Amino acid sequence: MSSTITGLVKEKQKRFYLWSGIRWVETKSRWVMLVKEKRQEKGEKGAFEVCGWTMNPITTKVAVIGAGISGAVCASNLAKNGISVTIFDSARGPGGRMSRRRENGEDGRELIFDHGAPCFTTTNTEVEEMIRGWEARGLVAEWKQNYGSFDFITKKFVNYQKEGLSKKYVGIPGMNSICRALCQEPGIESKFGVMVGRLEWLENKESWSLTGSDGQDLGQFNGVVASDKSTFSHRSTQVTGKPPPLVLFYLLSIDLDAIPGIADMVKEVPVRPCFALMLAFETPLSSIPVKGFSFENSEVLKWAICDSSKPGRSTSSERWVLHSTEQYAEGIIARDGLQKPSNAALAEISEELFGEFQRTGLDVSVPFFKKAHRWGSAFPATSIARDEKCIWDRTKKLAICGDFCVSPNVEGAILSGLAAASKFSESFSCL
Repeated sequence: MSSTITGLVKEKQKRFYLWSGIRWVETKSRWVMLVKEKRQEKGEKGAFEVCGWTMNPITTKVAVIGAGISGAVCASNLAKNGISVTIFDSARGPGGRMSRRRENGEDGRELIFDHGAPCFTTTNTEVEEMIRGWEARGLVAEWKQNYGSFDFITKKFVNYQKEGLSKKYVGIPGMNSICRALCQEPGIESKFGVMVGRLEWLENKESWSLTGSDGQDLGQFNGVVASDKSTFSHRSTQVTGKPPPLVLFYLLSIDLDAIPGIADMVKEVPVRPCFALMLAFETPLSSIPVKGFSFENSEVLKWAICDSSKPGRSTSSERWVLHSTEQYAEGIIARDGLQKPSNAALAEISEELFGEFQRTGLDVSVPFFKKAHRWGSAFPATSIARDEKCIWDRTKKLAICGDFCVSPNVEGAILSGLAAASKFSESFSCL
C-alpha cells in the first residue's frame, strides 16, 4: 500500500520540505513519510539544492484489549497496515478460549490440554486463505479423525461422520499457537497479566488514555479495540467486584440515531457457560471407536474429544477433554455464584462429570489425572453486530469485536477481528 501526495507542506529557516509519499520500510517494520528537503542557495534567488531524502515515522497507535483469536487477528492486520499496536490481556498468555492448560500429574508428568475450543472449521473463503497461510508457517494442521454422536438412551454411537466431510483444524502444538504467533509479529507489543481498569476519551487530543486496574498509566492511543467481553460486560463485575471500564452508552451515544438501540445491545451479551473436564489415562480407551463425539440425551455432558490424538501432541498418555452442557453449568452457577470456584467445588464437579462419562457403559478406566475448569462466559448466546461483524464508533475510533458479534465459534471471532481492523485502516487512511 502506498500513497503519493506531492505538495509544499513546510518552510523553516529557508528550508522547504516536499511530502513525496508514504512507504512501508520492512527493516523498520513501520510506515514512514518520505520528505525531500531543498535548501535555497545564497545569491541565487529561487535556485534550490537537493539535500536528500529523510524518513519521518508516522506513528498511529491502537490498543487492543484481549489476546484471543479475534483480538490477535485484528492486531496482526492493523500492524500489517503500518499501525503500532499494543495488546493488553489480563491472562498469563494469549489464546482466550483457544488457550491450553499445563498441568502436572502426581508423578510430576507434564500434561497439556486444549481445554477450550478443541478445533475449528470454516466455510468462509477469506478465513480459508488465512488458514493456508498459517499452515505454511506450521501454526495449523488438519485434524483427520472420525467423529460421531453417542446416544445415552440406546448406549450406542450414531451419526458417524467420516474424515474429510468437514475439515477440522487445530493449532500446532496447541490451540493457542496461532494467537501466540500473531501477538509476536512486527509492530505489535503484547502485555500480559495487565488488566485495563479505566478508559478515558481525551476530547482535546482526540485520543484514548488507558489505566490499569492497579492505577498504572498504560499510555495514550489513537484508537481502541475491545475484544474482551469483560471490558464492557456487567457480568464481569460479579467476578471482579469492579465495574467494566468501558461505559458504552456514553461512548456510543453519538451513533444512537444512526444505529438505534446499540448501547442496549452491548451493555450485556448473553452467554452460555460450561465446565471442562480434563482427563489423562495410562492406556488408550479402546472401546471408543472415534476420537471426538457429542452426547445425545444427556443433561450433563455435551461432547468429548481425545486431545492427544491431535497432530503435534504428546502421546505419552491418552488425554481427553469433556465439556458440560449449558444447563448443567447454569445450575452450578445459580447455586454457587460467579465467583471463582474453590478447589473443593471443582473436585466435586469433576467427579460428577466423570461419573456421567462412566454411565455411558463404555469401558472407561480410572484416569491418573482428573481436573475441572469453569468457563463462566464460554459462548455467546446471540450475535450483536450481524452483517457489520463488529461495532464501530467512527468518532472516537473505538471497535468492539469478537465471536459475540458474528457467530459463537472461531470462524466468527476471526471474521469480527478482520472487520474491526478494516474499519481502522479505512478511517486512518482518510486522515
